[in-house]
Amino acid sequence: NMKTKKPTGYIFYQGASMIDGSPIVGIATVSSSNGKTGNMIQTWIIPDNDLTPQENVKKGSDSSVCGDCEHRPIKKGEIPNFNPCYVLVFQAPNAVYKKYKRGGYSYNPEAVSELARDIFIRIGAWGNGSAIPKYVWDGLLKYSKGHTGYDHNWQDRLGRFDPAMMEISMASVETVVQYREAKRLGYRTFRVKAPHEPVLPTEIVCPASEEAGRKVTCSDCRLCGGSSVKAKDIVINAHGRGAKKNKFKGIEIRQAAN
Repeated sequence: NMKTKKPTGYIFYQGASMIDGSPIVGIATVSSSNGKTGNMIQTWIIPDNDLTPQENVKKGSDSSVCGDCEHRPIKKGEIPNFNPCYVLVFQAPNAVYKKYKRGGYSYNPEAVSELARDIFIRIGAWGNGSAIPKYVWDGLLKYSKGHTGYDHNWQDRLGRFDPAMMEISMASVETVVQYREAKRLGYRTFRVKAPHEPVLPTEIVCPASEEAGRKVTCSDCRLCGGSSVKAKDIVINAHGRGAKKNKFKGIEIRQAAN
């Protein structure tokens, strides 16, 4: 009586990117040892080609899942005080991609929504949720305890963005100018700021952040669920890779430029 190993994840989308039409794959994996987020289903939005996530990032073909995000490594020469994406693509995204290429995940969106009955879903542990059609997410989220979603693609610089995504995702903003623009479009925002910058009256500090004393994990907080959550906008001090080095200077320069 050999025990069958429980699947560690499933494919929930295979098809065209809503950003640029290139083939992409959405994979959900279970388990998380992330102290900030707590236990949740992580979703990975990966270019479905013969390149690893790392190679896609180098080449710039990560645009199918990352849109025109200013943290893509390919943007390094364009943006003053460039701050790279905090996702280390050679780690988890690469491992998920390799397992996918070996045939390690079966296509089963229903299994993902069932798994989410008592836990929390993270939209886009790598990649923008808006690369995948909104109805796919709705199916995944229908029984879930809650979710988080952050989208850099809300500014629609590549011409394809479904505003309905903002029911379930926060607009990622990094300057007050971006904040105002996102508010004008009717979105709830998640803003990254320098520690000395003020919190706006319409914002609250992320309760899972270091500066708020890590009161809760994301899976208990659940405020970053887009406009479907009735709450203030969320703000956090720059954190993660590159924050100490150049983030604050970068933010100030961009604030001044705006």
